Amino acid sequence: MDRSGKEAWKPPRACDDYWSELRHCKSLKNRFHHYYTHGTSPPCQQWKEDFHNCREWEKHRASESKEALQRSERNRVAEQRKFTPVWELRQHPPRDWHMPLNQEKPQDS
Repeated sequence: MDRSGKEAWKPPRACDDYWSELRHCKSLKNRFHHYYTHGTSPPCQQWKEDFHNCREWEKHRASESKEALQRSERNRVAEQRKFTPVWELRQHPPRDWHMPLNQEKPQDS
């Protein structure tokens, strides 16, 4: 709680986390991997803005920074939920899981 008796709002992550994400995003290894995978450089601007907003909130308690951080985190979570799993998760093991593997049977490729 702060001096006024209200609970102090904290950023969703520590500001150092945003800084670490920004450094990772700009790293040579990540840039190369992202370019190889997607054909473009990684977009690091949002991490930079989030770090700036986090610092602004810590120093000046700017409500605009707080709202921008919350909006960014909501967008990040929504983006992650858009992707469906690649593999279908099993509910039970296969019926013959305990049987030895047939080494003579050709493998499907």
